[in-house]
Amino acid sequence: MPEGPEIQLAADAVAEAIAGRPTTAVCFAFDQLKKYEEKLTGVTVTAVQARGKAMLTRFANGWNIYSHNQLYGKWMVRDAHDFPDTNRQLRLAIHNEEKSALLYSASDIAVLRDEELDSHPFLSKLGPDLLDESVTVSEVAARLVADAFRRRRLTSLLLDQGFLAGLGNYLRSEVLFVACVHPDLRPMDCAEEQIGALAEAAVSLTRQSYQTRGITNDLELANRLKEEGQSYREYRFWVFDRDGRPCYNCGTAIIKDNIGGRRLYYCPTCQSK
Repeated sequence: MPEGPEIQLAADAVAEAIAGRPTTAVCFAFDQLKKYEEKLTGVTVTAVQARGKAMLTRFANGWNIYSHNQLYGKWMVRDAHDFPDTNRQLRLAIHNEEKSALLYSASDIAVLRDEELDSHPFLSKLGPDLLDESVTVSEVAARLVADAFRRRRLTSLLLDQGFLAGLGNYLRSEVLFVACVHPDLRPMDCAEEQIGALAEAAVSLTRQSYQTRGITNDLELANRLKEEGQSYREYRFWVFDRDGRPCYNCGTAIIKDNIGGRRLYYCPTCQSK
C-alpha cells in the first residue's frame, strides 16, 4: 500500500496537471457516483491535497473527491484523453483541455461537500500528518507517551493512522531501526531517550522519503552504494526488504518477521531489548 510520502508525490503530480484549471469532464466508474459528474464538470479544481494515505481533490463549488488508493490504486497523469495501455480498471478520470488525471484500481472513492469532510469516517480519525511542516518532534513524542497510545505495541501503533497519519509498513521498520528500538516494545517500555529517537525518526524519515522519492537510508551511504552499482532496491532502505543481508551499521543479518500479515524487518543487534 502506498504510504504518506507516495500519496503526497502523487498529489503533487495530479495538482500540477489539474489544479487551477476548469474541468472539461469528470467520469466515475461506479454507478452511485455518476450523479456527481455534471456537478464537477466545468468547475475549477482549487487544490489537490494528501491526507495521510488519502487524497482530496477540491473544487471551487464546494465539492470534493475523496480517494484512497488502498493496496492497488494508482494515479496516472497523461495528456488529455490519452489513456495508457493497461489491464488496470479505470475508476476516476478528471480531464481538462490539456491533461487527464486518471485513478486506476482504487475502490474507496466518495464525493463530499466541504462541510462533510470533518465527519468522514477516515478523515475524521486521522492523527497528525507527518508531512505537515507544523507537526513537531515534541508533538509526536507527547503522543507516544499519551495514555491512549503508551500501552500499545509499537508494531501496531506505528501503522495506526489515528496515531500518526502517513506511516506505513516500510516506514515502520525504518523508524524502529533508526531509533534503535526493538519491535516488541511499547512506548511505556521505552526510556525517554528512546521516545525522543522514535519521534525524531518518524518525522525525519517520512519527510526524507518524500523529498527523495522513497529513500530512508542514510543519504551519503545510499549515494555511495549507488555509485558502487547497487540497485535502488538495495540502497533504498536501512532494513526493510533486506532480510538475510548484513546490517549497514553492525553487519548482523537482518531478520524478517510477519506480524498480522504485514512484513517487519529489524536488526537483532542494533535493536536489542
